[in-house]
Amino acid sequence: MITLDAALTALIYLAECFLLFLIGKFAYKLFQQKIKVGYELVEKDNFAFAVAHVGYFIGLLLAISSAVIGPSNGIWIDMLDIAIYGILAIILLNLSIIINDKIILRKFEVYKEVIEDQNVGTGVIEGANAIATGLIILGSVSGEGGSILTALVFWVVGQILLIITAYFYSWVTPFDVHDHIEKDNVAVGLGFAGALIAIGNLIRYGLMVDFVSWQESFTNVGIDVLIGLIFLPLARTLTDKILLPGRSLTDELINQDKPNIGAGLIEAFAYVGGSVLITLCL
Repeated sequence: MITLDAALTALIYLAECFLLFLIGKFAYKLFQQKIKVGYELVEKDNFAFAVAHVGYFIGLLLAISSAVIGPSNGIWIDMLDIAIYGILAIILLNLSIIINDKIILRKFEVYKEVIEDQNVGTGVIEGANAIATGLIILGSVSGEGGSILTALVFWVVGQILLIITAYFYSWVTPFDVHDHIEKDNVAVGLGFAGALIAIGNLIRYGLMVDFVSWQESFTNVGIDVLIGLIFLPLARTLTDKILLPGRSLTDELINQDKPNIGAGLIEAFAYVGGSVLITLCL
């Protein structure tokens, strides 16, 4: 049975998380000063930006959650920890979005695609970048025995692994992913987004343990990411054979006058669903 003290403590933590969420909202405007958020959402009805922005909010929620998870050390220490690690998580999330835009989507300008062209495919990937990064931050900050240093190192490692995965996905996919995304192909964008979230979840799982040593932590995340890299092309094949029997996934995505968005969604589900099953079985 929940006591009155426990309920009041929970309300205090909840209020602090809401405050951090507001800080994260304003931080986005600070890091993305070229974007007029209200104008894009209300005046232009920019669906591509709305998708990307909701992805940011999901990533923000995951990042802030990382500061809350863990045993209590007393309300005042807990509030201080939540504030410190919450602010750190918000900064890392926004830095990650900038880094990923420049590297993962390096072949075109994300701002132009999402804001000027209202490219939903790019918006989906932008949102997935934020969600994957939120998962990585959740793994980096959670767990006992670590510090701000371990959180920063794990975040850097997680970002590098996410970028490697993006390159690997582009390499194993039998068409130019960036070219089709730039052509406003939402179906291709969904598949790529699913791959990013799936690998972000695997990195999160590998990092979300109590810190014992650098070697053990890097071994855990290395094994999980290796499994993920093996799984990506396998999941794509299984999507062809099981989820889309009698059809070619590549044909559905790029070789039609109107790309099959449903097929892209199924591909994304195969990646994300597979990563969830892997973490449950490991």
